[in-house]
Amino acid sequence: MTVLYRSIRFYALPAAFLLALATSGARADLLDPITNLFTGGGEKYKTEIKEDVPAEDMYNLGLAKLQKQDYEGAAKKFSGLEKQYPFSQWSRKALIMTAYSQFKKPAYDDAVASATRYVGLYPKSPDTPYMYYIAGMAYYNQITNVMQDQTNAQKALQAFTALVEKFPNTEYAADAKAKMQVARDQLAAKEMQIGRFYLIRRNYPAAINRFHEVLGKYQTSRHAEEALYRLTEAYLGMGVAPEAQTAAAILGHNFPDSQWYSDAVSLLKGGGLAPQENADSWMSKIFKTLHPS
Repeated sequence: MTVLYRSIRFYALPAAFLLALATSGARADLLDPITNLFTGGGEKYKTEIKEDVPAEDMYNLGLAKLQKQDYEGAAKKFSGLEKQYPFSQWSRKALIMTAYSQFKKPAYDDAVASATRYVGLYPKSPDTPYMYYIAGMAYYNQITNVMQDQTNAQKALQAFTALVEKFPNTEYAADAKAKMQVARDQLAAKEMQIGRFYLIRRNYPAAINRFHEVLGKYQTSRHAEEALYRLTEAYLGMGVAPEAQTAAAILGHNFPDSQWYSDAVSLLKGGGLAPQENADSWMSKIFKTLHPS
């Protein structure tokens, strides 16, 4: 079995000090620590010998920590195993368990880092889809309410999208798709919040840009109906009637029973208008691209 020896460093002693020791029998015992290094005498000064722990034993120690829900301790055990047995199957397994332990702690940023490293090292491993899933879930579990920054929602969507596109037939794909929809709804809600803010302040171009984002990126979200209604509002506010009519017409075509459509029709009637789609509008082009006839 391989053994590790502690390195021993020697430092030069002043000649006068050595001479004093040599001429003084009473102090000659001060040299014992040095001479014992060579003679082997003195238990206190023996070199420490440390045996390697077998990989399987280290792995089982990590599992034992997991069973006790000591996730930080488990992560340390698995991380130590990976470092002690690099480029081995034990190293690969340990990195998976490190990511999982960090996720359970939770130490989400660490879990993402470990999962990302695994994907880089083992892109074709059968466990790679699971690492995408761990990374996605780490971001997903940090999604905050729409009043706050939605970076984690965006990153969760990216991770889950990569998982579904690269590994569509894995056991994680269905759950990833469901969580992608939640992330899209969250991102759309953020855009709607900002768009309404601009709309109330009659900054119509800025509001339109936000509602455009909802339709362009998150059209399958539950906020698409309101986005079309708000576009009807914004374009009427700007005096651009054809675009307001187009937004209402598309809203009626896709969501005919929606309260938002009923409100849009009432809004147009107030100005003597009715829903009418302009085929050259950017809204028509977006919906034709996503829903070709």
